[in-house]
Amino acid sequence: MANITAGMVKDLREMTGAGMMDCKSALNETNGDVQAAVDLLRKKGLSKAAKKSGRVAAEGLIGINVNDVKGVVVEVNSETDFVARNDLFQGLVKMIADVAQSAGANVDKIKAAKAGSITVDEAIKDTIAKVGENMTLRRAAELSVSKGAIGSYVHNSVSDGLGRIGVLVALESPGQTDELVALGRLVAMHIAAANPQALDPAGLDPAVVAREKDVLADKFRQQGKPANVIEKIVESGLKTFYKEATLLEQAYVHDDKKSVAQALKEAEGKVGAPIKVTGFVRYALGEGIEKQEADFAAEVAAAAGQG
Repeated sequence: MANITAGMVKDLREMTGAGMMDCKSALNETNGDVQAAVDLLRKKGLSKAAKKSGRVAAEGLIGINVNDVKGVVVEVNSETDFVARNDLFQGLVKMIADVAQSAGANVDKIKAAKAGSITVDEAIKDTIAKVGENMTLRRAAELSVSKGAIGSYVHNSVSDGLGRIGVLVALESPGQTDELVALGRLVAMHIAAANPQALDPAGLDPAVVAREKDVLADKFRQQGKPANVIEKIVESGLKTFYKEATLLEQAYVHDDKKSVAQALKEAEGKVGAPIKVTGFVRYALGEGIEKQEADFAAEVAAAAGQG
């Protein structure tokens, strides 16, 4: 049996982009023949999939699945918007959201969970091989209530429960479920449009509030305002900030003469019971992902051997 060195594994990994253990296994199987190992990895599809996995996947779909008092939202990324319109990819995202209902919102647990006879992770790899683009299950979240409903909304929907922005909102209430679901959808639409940072001022990141205070104070300090005046201005400015940044204090997009909190209070008569928003989740496709800017001319030149 050939002596497989770390250097051989490293070289094969650089040639194919496959994982370290896959490279080592391939070298063992081919008795140290590097070219044969390359071919073996290609036959297994590992080289191809590994190279795809290095490419930025910033497109894709948000998937939502709501089941009575529990809702889940997932983000599954692809490299291009074209693939997001593919029936196979859409089916994959729906399946992942469905599995997340029972597996929970932990990405690793979702990937390890079974979808039929294979795991979600295997299903993703199979779809990568069939479609020819990198795909990743990036994140997941869940909301639930003991009594009430989970409102949901998908913006730029391409299919039921699939789109580019997905929102869940939890309404805790012993009131009429059908009325709560309808109200929840309206509130979820508001969240999609207004993008609140938190449910209420207490839920805001203290660092965000501190930064807002500093910006307001410094602005009026430079104008020569006395400290006691600055303190009052900052206090007033923070109230305005809360109305812009927190869900319950935002002007309701369906009736901007009232806040979301006021709209919910008014809806209690129709629902037949008190309503409490216990949380919300808003996923926008690709947020936080640093997309690679493609130089199309350079790509064409390189493909033609000119670059």
